[in-house]
Amino acid sequence: MSYADVAASGPKQTPEEAAAPQPPQIVTSETASTSSLIDVDTPSVRTVPSDYLEQDVQTETQAIRREMEDAAARARAEADYGKKKSATKARKADSFLTRYFGSLSDGASTAIIATNLAAVVGASVYLGYKALGLYERGRLTWKNIGVGAGVVFGVGLFEATLGGYLYKGKKNEKS
Repeated sequence: MSYADVAASGPKQTPEEAAAPQPPQIVTSETASTSSLIDVDTPSVRTVPSDYLEQDVQTETQAIRREMEDAAARARAEADYGKKKSATKARKADSFLTRYFGSLSDGASTAIIATNLAAVVGASVYLGYKALGLYERGRLTWKNIGVGAGVVFGVGLFEATLGGYLYKGKKNEKS
């Protein structure tokens, strides 16, 4: 027996019971009051004069605020100077390394590339061998895997940086 058959066999509803409930009606006898809204044309709106920041200090709070702003401006200036100074040092070091690797002969640069490759492969093979030994003894943990991955990442990062300077130096030499 289906749901429709069961529902049809039950008591019948009156049309008022079967109808959907009426939505609530809005009472229109109340009028909206706009007297509480602020009108920008009225003199009750206060504005700050455009020369406010140039006015003399009148309160202790203003004096403290100005001191804080001056201290923040000095700190920003010192930070910018420090950034420029460190950027200059970094450019000098970068230029030195680029010139050094650019002055290497092709045989020397090939030897450095081969040594870099052998170092990365050697470190990876050694760590893989150690990991296999730990695995066979049942002592391989996520900590060991993380340390090994960190070592490989560090060696790879060093080698990539060295290779980047070598590439830049050789590219500048050919130009």
